Amino acid sequence: MARPDIIRKRIADLRVPPNLADYAAARATFSWQAVRDELAGLPGGGLNIAFEAVERHARGPLRDKTAFRFLGAGASRDIGYGELSRLSNRFANVLRALGVGKDERLFLLCGRRPELYVAMLGGFKNGTAVSPLFSAFGPEPIATRIRLGEGSVLVTTDALYERKVAQIRGALPTLRHVLLVGEDGKTTNIPGTLDLAALMSQADDACDIAATAAGDLALLHFTSGTTGTPKGAMHVHDAVVTHFATGRYALDLHAEDIFWCTADPGWVTGTSYGIIAPLLHGVTSIVDEAEFDVERWYRILDEEKVSVWYTAPTAIRMLMKAGAEIAGKRSYPSLRFIASVGEPLNPEAVWWGREVLGLPIHDNWWQTETGGIMIANTPAFDIKPGSMGRPLPGIEAAIVRRDAAGNISLVDTPDSEGELALKAGWPSMLRGYLHDEERYRKCFAGLDNEWYLSGDLARRDADGYYWFVGRADDVIKSAGHLIGPFEVESALMEHPAVAEAGVIGKPDAVVGEVVKAFVSLRQGFAASETLRLELLGHARKKLGAAVAPKEIAFLPSLPRTRSGKIMRRLLKARELGLPEGDTSTLEAG
Repeated sequence: MARPDIIRKRIADLRVPPNLADYAAARATFSWQAVRDELAGLPGGGLNIAFEAVERHARGPLRDKTAFRFLGAGASRDIGYGELSRLSNRFANVLRALGVGKDERLFLLCGRRPELYVAMLGGFKNGTAVSPLFSAFGPEPIATRIRLGEGSVLVTTDALYERKVAQIRGALPTLRHVLLVGEDGKTTNIPGTLDLAALMSQADDACDIAATAAGDLALLHFTSGTTGTPKGAMHVHDAVVTHFATGRYALDLHAEDIFWCTADPGWVTGTSYGIIAPLLHGVTSIVDEAEFDVERWYRILDEEKVSVWYTAPTAIRMLMKAGAEIAGKRSYPSLRFIASVGEPLNPEAVWWGREVLGLPIHDNWWQTETGGIMIANTPAFDIKPGSMGRPLPGIEAAIVRRDAAGNISLVDTPDSEGELALKAGWPSMLRGYLHDEERYRKCFAGLDNEWYLSGDLARRDADGYYWFVGRADDVIKSAGHLIGPFEVESALMEHPAVAEAGVIGKPDAVVGEVVKAFVSLRQGFAASETLRLELLGHARKKLGAAVAPKEIAFLPSLPRTRSGKIMRRLLKARELGLPEGDTSTLEAG
């Protein structure tokens, strides 16, 4: 039976009254200043992420509530808001004892373990800008980012230091201190480093939070970089206002929720929504220290009674690939809302969530540069599978086109494609690219540069829902047609054999480019010429001859960044024998 185009919602059917029930009214009355006024602000003036996320709870009735539950290999550890306050105070005092000042940079490289979370919050309290790194990076990506960021302090584990950092230490002239976390709590004694546990044990539980202003640098997030040098996106303490608003509206966080964001803090999602947003709302967050495992993830959803789950399309597709039978071994009565980000969510995955877990997956859209969720499907929205949703309150989005001179014009006709742009001014908007002012200026256009240009092509339908078409440099030009890879990938994923699909344009002397697809298969299916022809026919029937792929190749898995995005650029480079460019963020195969 054909699925409907829209998943209808009724507020009466939702288990918890949604934070965003009347979309039009919320947008009409919204102001960022009103959200700012809901936060406490620093005593004496100013704004600090750690004060809003931790201190205002630790000094009130939530001081004994669990902030984080860390799930390790054999045991779990709960850290309450009061304890998180004391530990982050100690870390801030450690930095001060080392002479690390407000204008310096702290880098974190230690996986999803308590020390990372404590160090990040302690860094905020010290007024030090924090840059979390993904622990699976190799030595060169680590060195590149610390050099660009002029890091003064690095927190890492003894094992990661010996494997990845010791060999590059001499090439990091600004790195004054390396604080090591001992595996299994053991003391470290490596020359040129300091034992973090020993320093923490000597530090005071109380500290005065640095007098940071809303516009002071708080976070330095490096983009996953498809080509060239990674860009350091600069975010300020005022970003906490966006984190608070989007945690309320996009993730629908309520105080009683058990929240699980599966993203690593080495990526912007894991920081904004794995650490800051849930703390702002006083909820309990689950942190899984282990790598992805299908049965373990279902067990966590079940046994930890997760109510709000924020994950990535890649993870969802891996769960789909493993089969519905594994999911059916457990039940998830507490789960009420599932959201996804990282790359566009194929319609098949939205329906899979509803059919297997009892809830559709709610896609949303944002970027490292935006610092927070901009467009989303919220609990009360009807869902159009394949759409990223509608702009949140406080966000003005538009479809624009650029002419040869770089001037932009707004596109008002529904379903017309163009570049997705946002009206500048939301609090978590990047304030610059580190050491690259020219590249930052190119992100903005229009009168007084009031529009941020995302580089994503999209369309807006008559109901105000936005649909991702592709990155501007991914769009395929074939015989006069502009073809978005995502549309083709989604059609292929509707076939029961296909787990993942990646689509590129392959140069052709006659039509400019032909569409080539790379697919990995679900369990129980094997690559064959018969299946290849079946998939070609399936795509042709769904998309028409002009858009459907002309070639299909089978791969065991598709190349992805460590943050989960399919690297179409890499597929194309390998297909054409071109240089692969920067692969520092490529997921290990």
